[in-house]
Amino acid sequence: MIEINKLLKLSFIIFCIFFVRAESKILSIGDSNAKVTVKVFSSLTCPHCANFHTNIFNNLKKEYIDKGLVKFEHHAFPLDLAALNAEVVVRCQTDINKKFKLLEKIYEKQKSWAIGSDINKINELLKKIGLDYDLTEEKMEACLKDENAQDEILNQRIEAQKIYNIDSTPTVIVNDKKYSGKVNYKTFKKFIEKNL
Repeated sequence: MIEINKLLKLSFIIFCIFFVRAESKILSIGDSNAKVTVKVFSSLTCPHCANFHTNIFNNLKKEYIDKGLVKFEHHAFPLDLAALNAEVVVRCQTDINKKFKLLEKIYEKQKSWAIGSDINKINELLKKIGLDYDLTEEKMEACLKDENAQDEILNQRIEAQKIYNIDSTPTVIVNDKKYSGKVNYKTFKKFIEKNL
């Protein structure tokens, strides 16, 4: 009986460690108990995703996320190697607020780093951005060489594809329903208000 209890306890601990680890890989901000959860599946090389982040996320943060009304989740859905590497650099930062600031800067500078097909040049441009967010060249280089980080992102993409049948980026899910309205803040705000 004691052995079974020990085994059950160990299984529970292993489950918790795995679950917490898996959950922590989603980049999220806001109250975890918020009535509305906005999930955005995006590729960091996608201009429409950058537009969504710039025009909707920042307003959403001021009006809803910072007030505890909305939880926002950025889900990596890279469409190419450059986007995958950009996600790896974002995950290299461990501070959640700096992660979101780095994400924002990567979107903001998308036209200057997501160019051409030379992945080494793209990586160098990404690292230049990361240096402004307390990341060292060595740390980013180590992150970019970490195959586990890449695998995690790609596995999450595969899982998201299965669950949400994503056919374009950004795909926005609000409380597990696909948002298909116009990508402007006024329209999106009305949709959020309906869910509050």
